[in-house]
Amino acid sequence: MTVGFITTEDKAKIAEAIRLAEGHTSGEIRVHMEETCKSNVLDRAAHVFSELDMQKTKLRNGVLFYLAWEDRKFAILGDAGINAVVPDNFWDDIKVRMQVCFRSGHYVEGICEGVEMAGKKLKEAFPRQDDDMNELSDEVSIS
Repeated sequence: MTVGFITTEDKAKIAEAIRLAEGHTSGEIRVHMEETCKSNVLDRAAHVFSELDMQKTKLRNGVLFYLAWEDRKFAILGDAGINAVVPDNFWDDIKVRMQVCFRSGHYVEGICEGVEMAGKKLKEAFPRQDDDMNELSDEVSIS
């Protein structure tokens, strides 16, 4: 089944990238996609962040990759814990790398690369603990 540009296999590939990235950190990563975003992309991403309860992680170290495929908009939002430790341009650097992939039609690869980059920083700032629990779903959410 294909939704927008993403197939079931693509969703599985992204979920696996999330699982791998989270395997070394207590941080949580989500990918959410929808067809359109008629408002400011950061405002919409913040709303989705809240809807997905991403602000409820123990260390406030969740990261959301939000994409509206029809409108070609996307945003990356980090919660307070991770935002406190990343450089000012960190999310923009990931976005630029993802845009390079997107422009060449490699959407899933771009998303997976962004997830991997976020995961590396989460690992550095929030290494996985022995009692770590997966607080949020690794599956791609689509609305």
